[in-house]
Amino acid sequence: MIKIEDYDVYSFDLDGTIYVGDTLLPGVVKTLEYIRSKGKKVRFITNSSNLSREECKERLERLGLSIQPEEVVTALYLTALYFKEQHPAARVYVVGDGQVKTELHRQSIVTTDEPVKATHVLVGHDRAFSYDRIQHAMNAIYQGAKLIVINPDPVCPVPDGYIPDTMAFAKAIEVASGRAIDQIIGKPTDYYADKLLDISETDSNRILIVGDRLETDIMLGQAHGFATCLVLTGVANKQDIHKSIIKPDYMIENLSELFALELSLEKSHL
Repeated sequence: MIKIEDYDVYSFDLDGTIYVGDTLLPGVVKTLEYIRSKGKKVRFITNSSNLSREECKERLERLGLSIQPEEVVTALYLTALYFKEQHPAARVYVVGDGQVKTELHRQSIVTTDEPVKATHVLVGHDRAFSYDRIQHAMNAIYQGAKLIVINPDPVCPVPDGYIPDTMAFAKAIEVASGRAIDQIIGKPTDYYADKLLDISETDSNRILIVGDRLETDIMLGQAHGFATCLVLTGVANKQDIHKSIIKPDYMIENLSELFALELSLEKSHL
């Protein structure tokens, strides 16, 4: 099992790993306290396309956790950085919830509601997704706009099941426009991995990724040299592991098992 000294940075997915809906999952508080008590770093890595770092921090604090802004890495935040670094003069037509535009504006990226003026179509989770939005997005792409997607997640876990996520909307636009997606920002892409390394300030083999999705969290580690731990409180289950070529280094039922042996030994010495 994992020992606290094995890694310098413990990176946790959020939905299905830290919480589901507004419920904190088992073992979260004690696990985070233990990691920090040993002088190790914590990162919260989410593919969320409708949470800024500030909102993510506030949500975690409402659930009773103590968080620093620099510990949070959201796909939405990295998407805004992507445009700032690689397409600072972009004019972006947004298919997504309101926070997407807000985060782009924080990085001085211009958005437009006129498809003919768009250089890029950006797709995130969109609760108001409609026929008109598909039409506007495809028309922008017909005019030469590139198709950028905040994350590759088709669904998101909620307390009573699942809801459609970003890739469900992006695929509709991809099919309608006849144009392949140009860039995906979220886990498990190279861009996300590179930014996580920059923010973590350590080598890839000193980072552990803990998450509930094989195709994003575990694949992020497998493709970029991070160790991985699958937690069975979200999307993936044991049967999925047997069927998939994506294999985690470790597997636990919930976060209370991550350092169970070490915590029990410390308690016995008190």
